[in-house]
Amino acid sequence: MALAALSGDAQCIIFIQLCNVLDPGIAVAFGSTSSELRALTQAQQQQLRADHEVAAASCLKMGMRSCKELREAKTVRCVYKGLSVDDLATLGTLGSVLPALVELCLYEPTAGPDGVQRLAERLGAGALPAVILLEVSSVNVGDAGASALSAALGRGAMPRLKHLHLDTAAIGDAGLVALAPALRRRPALEELSLSGNPFGDEGLAALLAPPPAGAPPPPTGGLKKLRWLDLDHTQITDGGCAIFAAALEAALCQRSKNSIWLTPLPATRRQPP
Repeated sequence: MALAALSGDAQCIIFIQLCNVLDPGIAVAFGSTSSELRALTQAQQQQLRADHEVAAASCLKMGMRSCKELREAKTVRCVYKGLSVDDLATLGTLGSVLPALVELCLYEPTAGPDGVQRLAERLGAGALPAVILLEVSSVNVGDAGASALSAALGRGAMPRLKHLHLDTAAIGDAGLVALAPALRRRPALEELSLSGNPFGDEGLAALLAPPPAGAPPPPTGGLKKLRWLDLDHTQITDGGCAIFAAALEAALCQRSKNSIWLTPLPATRRQPP
């Protein structure tokens, strides 16, 4: 009786709130409680079933036996599963219905340069709420992907992120400059691995250097808990090393327990172009 007393609009709002592409049964059952509600939500139910089929296919490609297994997973490691750009985009849309996921590791070069960008673009506010480790290695994230990831973090995705590994991800100076402000707003960040990327002093400065005199202050939070920073095989020169040393002196080594890691590069790799 209480449900019947609600307006059609109110019932539709409840239906939408119940929609979960990994577990559509509850919403479908609710949408079938009356002929009126069934008629009002017919299009949404059809879309929900179609989205569930897409999600189920992606689950199988990720090595999950079912949507339920993905929904309850604490760790997802996709290592050369052959995921496509569309698969990563689908994974991004699932970010809001993966409350248990703690670690997400992607080694999917077949996704091409657009894969991570499409994934990040679909991560809304509060997506992947329990994730503390994101590892995207040997994947062409690129500057566009780094910028999209920055926007996702800015929207509030992965609010508990502590460990971010973006190794051999084709991130240049422009990508790190775009990503740096979002990282500096994450005071809980403990590990940042950026090895094998083609950025240099400009990108490093955006991440670590204090702003010049008269410039706006850096985003709040800083990198106060950062204890691991891997810059191996990047294009940092002696000038960048000076920026790094100044950052250590000014902030990053104020806590004696911090261990900031910088692997020196061969002299030929550290020379400016």
